[in-house]
Amino acid sequence: MKILVANLGSTSFKYSLYDMDGERLLANGRVERIGDKSSPCQIVIGDFKKEEDVLAPDHGVAVRECLRQLTDPETGCIASADEIAGIGFKAVFAKGYTGVQLVTDDVLAAMEEFNDVLPAHNPPYVRAMRMLKKALPEIPLVAAFETGFHENIPDRNRYYGVPYEWFEKYGVRRYGFHGASHRYIATRCRELFGEDKRIVSCHLGGSSSICAIADGMSRASSMGGSPQTGLLNNNRCGDFDPFWCNYLMHKLNVSLDELLQTLATKSGLLGVSGVSGDMRDISARRDAGDERAKLALEVFVGDIRRYLGASLVELGGADVISFAGGIGEYRDDVRAAALAGLEELGIVLDADANKRAIRQEAKISAPDSRVQIWVIPTNEEIIVGRQTKELLASM
Repeated sequence: MKILVANLGSTSFKYSLYDMDGERLLANGRVERIGDKSSPCQIVIGDFKKEEDVLAPDHGVAVRECLRQLTDPETGCIASADEIAGIGFKAVFAKGYTGVQLVTDDVLAAMEEFNDVLPAHNPPYVRAMRMLKKALPEIPLVAAFETGFHENIPDRNRYYGVPYEWFEKYGVRRYGFHGASHRYIATRCRELFGEDKRIVSCHLGGSSSICAIADGMSRASSMGGSPQTGLLNNNRCGDFDPFWCNYLMHKLNVSLDELLQTLATKSGLLGVSGVSGDMRDISARRDAGDERAKLALEVFVGDIRRYLGASLVELGGADVISFAGGIGEYRDDVRAAALAGLEELGIVLDADANKRAIRQEAKISAPDSRVQIWVIPTNEEIIVGRQTKELLASM
């Protein structure tokens, strides 16, 4: 069974094509600047790489261009688009739906219901999915919702201290996100250790979250009702007291929508540093003596430590602390700062192993550490591929 795993942006389409019999990556590629006069289109099949500009007015056409490259008689890796059993999406959020769902009109409407909660995620996904349903009616579309991995968290970690009717009528509660990444970490740890462990999974990147995992299931997540919560992200605020909103609306003379836009696009690492939301830029400015860049890094590390501590309490200790994501896999300095001074808790980092572990799976804890510390590069795409395969096989 061949599955195309899609990652949609408002003007981009990225994909990985897997042969799920053996879970072999056959190809990956992307189309960017969809809707412009010219859209860069790239495909990689083994050692073969091709880049060209195409006309892609919408996502439906973009996917057709990718299928054309995949089925090219000279350079492609499949004979026809009929070989693709389905397209799996790492979808985020829908009212009343979670887990893995066939994309129907009802599912799309449920995603639209939460557009105000996920303005940067749901609208482009819904638009693109509608286009693809129309353009590719012969290929089933599957949504693997990020919230699915967190469905087993206990009620004490699920509810806000708000009127219960808000949950009953509107679905207001903590959900948790980055489900594909945390699911991969849980699965990979089971493969490494032969059994389920108590894991604190730190997915650190442009968007970051920490998940407490036991028995292969999520027990708590730093993200709550939307991906805007928890740790500060590259340009999103993270946790923020809502009672500041009314005050700031009057002081800044802006509407609620304008304030939320600032919290979602001009805050986080970007807002604190005033430089960038990219950790590489911020680190360079810190090394040059920029105090705000230094502060941004300290706030980010402080958030990691706060949720790391909460996860240790939730699990009653941990067997494994793992790091994944663009920051978690590359930044040995962030990992070291996050775990500094935790020797009393049995968490001891091997400084040399930590420096060597750059985007490679590696154990980075010291021999006398009671808790194993690992860098485990995540693979969200293969998780979505597995979930898509399972749903289609059940049908």
